Amino acid sequence: MRKEEPNDAVAGMVGQWRRERPDLDASPMLVVGRLFRLAEDFDRRLRPPFAAAGLGNGDFDVLAALRRSGEPYTLSAGDLSRTVLVTTGAITKRVDRLEAKGLVARSVTDEDARGRRIALTPAGLALTDELMGVHLANQARLLEPLSAAEREALAALLAKLS
Repeated sequence: MRKEEPNDAVAGMVGQWRRERPDLDASPMLVVGRLFRLAEDFDRRLRPPFAAAGLGNGDFDVLAALRRSGEPYTLSAGDLSRTVLVTTGAITKRVDRLEAKGLVARSVTDEDARGRRIALTPAGLALTDELMGVHLANQARLLEPLSAAEREALAALLAKLS
């Protein structure tokens, strides 16, 4: 096992639990605790370009889901909800914001007048393509401490947990 970094708060907590409750195996915290801390840190560090573009939390997720759906960059509200993994109510709020900015448009589905389809507008497509490049570059920067082989191994390990 490698030596822990001196400012590794999670390792510090695990050490405290080992001292206070040696009957418990606190080692899962070394993975789970670090994943939570990294997720929060990564989210904080990845958000600024979206905020600079006037997008709220989760708005880019909607734009990206529509963009990667392929032409005509349109999904039903239900499909969008399942793709983004949030409730239809959350999708409605996000689509309301994006529609007000001219980034998406709603239309009635052919199959059911109650159903709605959401589509990227040309402005939404352009913004999504621009931000996706920035987003991937930011993600790559966050992973710079890892070699390509380490990134591949980590991706495989995380896939086993998901």
